[in-house]
Amino acid sequence: MAARARGTATTSGARDIAHSGFLAHRGGRWRKVALALSALAIAVYALTDPQPRPNGGTATGYLLGTVGALLILWLSLIGLRKRIITTRPYSLKGWTSAHVYLGLSLIVIGTLHTGFQLGFNVHGLAYGLMLIVVLSGLYGIAVYAALPAQLSANRNEATQPQMLEALRALDRQLDTAAQPLDRDEAELVRLSLEQCDVGGGLVSRLTGRYPRCGNARARAAVQAIVDARLRSGAPDARLAQILFLLERKDAALAQARRHIGLKTRLEIWLYIHVPATFALLAALLAHVLSVFLYW
Repeated sequence: MAARARGTATTSGARDIAHSGFLAHRGGRWRKVALALSALAIAVYALTDPQPRPNGGTATGYLLGTVGALLILWLSLIGLRKRIITTRPYSLKGWTSAHVYLGLSLIVIGTLHTGFQLGFNVHGLAYGLMLIVVLSGLYGIAVYAALPAQLSANRNEATQPQMLEALRALDRQLDTAAQPLDRDEAELVRLSLEQCDVGGGLVSRLTGRYPRCGNARARAAVQAIVDARLRSGAPDARLAQILFLLERKDAALAQARRHIGLKTRLEIWLYIHVPATFALLAALLAHVLSVFLYW
């Protein structure tokens, strides 16, 4: 029993370690390193008095610029690190934690490197791209902290292919149920079958709004006909069945669209972060070359 208890405790401890967030990796080690590095950069900047004014071309500027450039080059290697499977001594969780916190320290180091002297040139471009990379990374952290739980709750144990198959099954039922209808009523069902986009464009995915959804338009039109015939005392069981299927499809569409929208929000930052990183590396190279060639 004691051995089993120790084994259970060991397994539980391993599980807790495995599930601890990368932001709190090893007690926030890299947060402390980044804070210390930022404080050191501020101290160096504050304790020097370059003339005629602080800028990237002073000794302090060169020092901070070198540190910042080396950080950018190292941070850009995380894509390669993700392809290497290992846990120690440089686990992916630890590397990601360092990537986040040292990336944030770049705001301090990069800004002090410029001496708050920025212009519309390659140097200002490199600084602006650095901010875009860091801020898009912050967005990535925020969505990865919140959206996976929402994705899991919305899925309700259904995968995306299963959601899409459920919609196809409802379309088949609608097509069969519409066979006895007259032409005008069948055309309403065709709206749902032919003018209903599950994913839609980027704006629809991000906002969750589908103003031209064929299923919504068909459901509203069929609902109006069903209500009118009920008021006239001549209910139509065929249209009532169509309405029931359209309502089920509405619910299935809502679930699938929420899923696709959450996935889009979870991934879209990478379409900014990654290209901006490559652009930053190019601008950084141009920045360094221009400094050594023309200054």
